[in-house]
Amino acid sequence: MASTDSTRDRIVAAAQAEFARHGIAGARVDRIAKAARSSKERVYAYFRSKEELYGYVAAQELVVAAEAIHLDPADLPAYAGQMFDYFAAHPDRYRFVSWGRLELGAGPADGTPDPYSQAILGKIETIRRAQQAGDLDPVWDPVDVMSLVTQIAHAWIGQPEFAALAQRAAADPSLAARRAAVVRAVQTLFPPAPRPGSAPS
Repeated sequence: MASTDSTRDRIVAAAQAEFARHGIAGARVDRIAKAARSSKERVYAYFRSKEELYGYVAAQELVVAAEAIHLDPADLPAYAGQMFDYFAAHPDRYRFVSWGRLELGAGPADGTPDPYSQAILGKIETIRRAQQAGDLDPVWDPVDVMSLVTQIAHAWIGQPEFAALAQRAAADPSLAARRAAVVRAVQTLFPPAPRPGSAPS
């Protein structure tokens, strides 16, 4: 049976919560240690720096998200809907990711790709291959496809002021209506490319 390290697990869980609240620059290792019922020295025994700890937690978060959100470039509306569902259910994870995007947007100073950049590059390449196979309109640059789909999927969770206004101003204030708008917008922009010989819809 594989052994587990409960102290390390507590540190990682406490770090996820700390980074989600305060970002990388604002996070405090002493708060992480206290929440994990450990010490700063113990945290640094596992992770050499706060940035290394964030990178470890980010890599774990990407694995969890990848299990819930599946990129099918031939069905980008479904991908956007899954992304909407995941972050609507886990707003703390959205905040965690947002801090990483904000603070690591240009990548680490040493030029090493951060986990999010690596994941995005992989998805861009998936989009490119789908265009080459005829599953997606090649008129769009794959970078633009990923950027626009992601922004649309994040529109409501990333703009809480609009989400709050929707409760009063929208004809249908439900979360399902916001999700439907996301899926419809992506469907309008990125319908699957017609296959040769297929009947027009």
